[in-house]
Amino acid sequence: MAGFNRRKFIKGAAAGGIGATAVAAPAIAQSLPEVKWRQTTSWTKSLDTLHGGAELIGKRVAELTDGKFQIQTFAGGEIVPGLQVLDAVQNGTVECGHTAMYYYFGKDDTFVFGTTLPFGLNPRQHNAWLQHGGGIELLNDFLKAYNVTMFAGGNTNCQMGGWFSKEIKTIDDLKGLKFRIGGFAGKIMQRLGVVPQQIAAGDIYPALEKGTIDGAEWVGPYDDEKLGFVKVAKFYHYPGWWEPNACLGFICNTEKYNALPKLYKEALTSACAEANNWMPAKYDAVNTNALKRLVAAGAVLKPFSPEVMDACWKASNELYAEINAKNPAFKKIYDSYVGFRADAYLWTSVADFTMDSYMIRYRNAGQL
Repeated sequence: MAGFNRRKFIKGAAAGGIGATAVAAPAIAQSLPEVKWRQTTSWTKSLDTLHGGAELIGKRVAELTDGKFQIQTFAGGEIVPGLQVLDAVQNGTVECGHTAMYYYFGKDDTFVFGTTLPFGLNPRQHNAWLQHGGGIELLNDFLKAYNVTMFAGGNTNCQMGGWFSKEIKTIDDLKGLKFRIGGFAGKIMQRLGVVPQQIAAGDIYPALEKGTIDGAEWVGPYDDEKLGFVKVAKFYHYPGWWEPNACLGFICNTEKYNALPKLYKEALTSACAEANNWMPAKYDAVNTNALKRLVAAGAVLKPFSPEVMDACWKASNELYAEINAKNPAFKKIYDSYVGFRADAYLWTSVADFTMDSYMIRYRNAGQL
């Protein structure tokens, strides 16, 4: 038997290992196609949490696919105006977009459920409905007719009620008020005498400054501070009952989405889930100090009166009844949504509400 040559054995084994690696790595890399998408948003770049959530999705998709799947993000107006994201994705001008689905209620009131229903679910409850209550399946079934597929891609949490040139004390104060309000909620406000205006973020400040509108809502303290509203309207009302949460939709052209490899679809799912967690956490982290700065700058913080809230609640439910009677698509999702809402608030009233109320008492007493 020939003697064992240790040096030759090690050299051969090493060469074999290198050879296996050299074959395997390129085979994996070659199996991933290069895909480049464009994402248009409804946001200006200065809104770094809304636009930042869209950018995060693109960044994470690239990282999860070793750079093979690239999504380039464009602010509202760079490709299409901010309120035309759905159309651009539907007709294939771009492959995907980041928007608030309720902007498109003019096409069908059912779009409102892609963002929120006035007097609807809070952020946690909305996510629970989407993920475990059949919500996302219902929405995507509706969206088939528009050739788009939606993922939850962020949430603003409960929003503020907006900025007003005069204090809103009673229902009479709403009559004739020209108020910038997003999407579907304008239909409710119209019943109370408001003249709703749908204006993109970048156009709100000059409209307030010129007196073209009497008030405006956007999101909350952090974004409202960036948009400068405190300089042109002092009364800052809350809560934004029309947006107890506001889910942002990452939408894909369905044909383009279906053509993706399974790995890329999984990357999109994971990236959107991350953005959906990142955005509300970011708002919770930054809104407090922004609110303090706004009050220091002269904002007059006021809750809506029970009279105003009750009138809005009544008008909302009257509108829903009318739409349900003539729009089967709306009713199908509405029945699921409000059924989930009843049980969700039962649970919320037990542990979370009790604990939060207790701690808020100590915070208000300066003991936290």
